[in-house]
Amino acid sequence: MRSPSYLYELLESTIFTEGLDDSDLWMLFFSALWIRGASLEELTKDFHLDPTTRTPCYLSEILDHNIDDGSDWVAEVNGWIAIVPGHGDGERLRALSEGGREALGFRMDMSGNAYLEYARDGRMIVSFDPMAPDERYGDDPHALDHLMNGLRFEITVDVDDPVEVSESLSSALELIGRFTETDIATDWFQARHSRFRPTS
Repeated sequence: MRSPSYLYELLESTIFTEGLDDSDLWMLFFSALWIRGASLEELTKDFHLDPTTRTPCYLSEILDHNIDDGSDWVAEVNGWIAIVPGHGDGERLRALSEGGREALGFRMDMSGNAYLEYARDGRMIVSFDPMAPDERYGDDPHALDHLMNGLRFEITVDVDDPVEVSESLSSALELIGRFTETDIATDWFQARHSRFRPTS
């Protein structure tokens, strides 16, 4: 049986190499975007990526490449295109969704804040902190509720069955998988996709 924190632990172990054992995703300002309704050509322009530099790449390799030359990891699955790092806040996500697109974002910062955000056609539909999901914002704050069955977000100190930060963030990642109708581990984290360097 998988740990309730499996997806978060998998993401963290995938991103960091042995030489960065003391680092974590909070320190990295980790961010990822999933976009539907845009072509790869459109997104390389939006993110100022050079399509001629496209090279096969695993997510486990992108941190070194990003530090070295600014490369982004770009993955295409089931009509969605993921980009890591996601480069942006809620307003950036909303803008990327304009023109009939959908955009789903997950980001973390050094202050211990995390955000799961979904925008559609230029509107922020729902935005919330996975560790405090009762405070939701957007045009339809409960738009993702139908996909949350069995997921645990709210941090608790229940001695018998606590919900810790890593489980809450794992639930957010599982929710992304459900929304994109993909296996977040094997389709995204462990599969080989591509990296692109920024335009000169």
